Amino acid sequence: MRMVREANVRDLKEWVQPLLALCRVAGEAICEHYYHPDAGDYKAKHDDSPLTRADLAAHHTLVSGLASLDASLAVLSEESTPAEILQRRDWRRFWLIDPLDGTREFLERTGEFTINIALIDDHKPVLGILYLPLERIAYVGIPGVQALRYVDAGDGSWLVSDLATRALDTTGKLTVLASRRHRGPRFKACLAWLEEEWGSRISRSNMGSALKFSRMAEGHGDLYPRFSPCCEWDTAAGQAVLEAAGGQLLGLDGKPLRYNLSDSLLSPPFYAIADGKQALWSRLLEVNFT
Repeated sequence: MRMVREANVRDLKEWVQPLLALCRVAGEAICEHYYHPDAGDYKAKHDDSPLTRADLAAHHTLVSGLASLDASLAVLSEESTPAEILQRRDWRRFWLIDPLDGTREFLERTGEFTINIALIDDHKPVLGILYLPLERIAYVGIPGVQALRYVDAGDGSWLVSDLATRALDTTGKLTVLASRRHRGPRFKACLAWLEEEWGSRISRSNMGSALKFSRMAEGHGDLYPRFSPCCEWDTAAGQAVLEAAGGQLLGLDGKPLRYNLSDSLLSPPFYAIADGKQALWSRLLEVNFT
């Protein structure tokens, strides 16, 4: 495929099918390890997070595949080396990936893990894919252009449907999507505030990895608050999908998250919101949970 220098709509759409094919290959590599007797083997990284053979297999598959798609674009992966990560501050346009988001879920056999691929241009995610290896489903978002769900038909083709976030009905339930593992006092305070504002009509759905973004993009959640640490490769693809489907991913300052702007790769606390027109969220942003 020809080299692409600028992120225009035509080029982004042309990349979707090759990226889906790449996700399929990387997903198969992950599933091979998932069903292997040694699937639980891992080593601890410097931050005590686990690193499995599946992480590395997906990383190498994706890095190689993205390089063949456009050799001019660098790739920043959760499994990149420290030396590679040091170079990133000079990049305006690059791929930001998490080859296996939800490694702990992988190890505990919950099935709640994803492949995250985002194209960052001028600090914004302009294309994102969340791929579910076990289900062979992809959520693809190009903000301002299209949001689509692809289901592997098993014959090399994909079944395609539109994605759209849902409006928050003031008389109905409010569904909070939450991390299966990361809670804490700020999350509990936020939930208590929501219950005061919305009454008993609050439901919760807990799951791992970037699945929360995909569920919200297909209309199955209203708010995903995150106060505990995560990294830019955890959020970028989900942000693109969510924004394309009509939602928002906002920092506590009310502004969309941006990428590769600081020495740290940690994402700030955020709110993923399905219905940005709902006045409840403006009030939420004014509250400081401590």
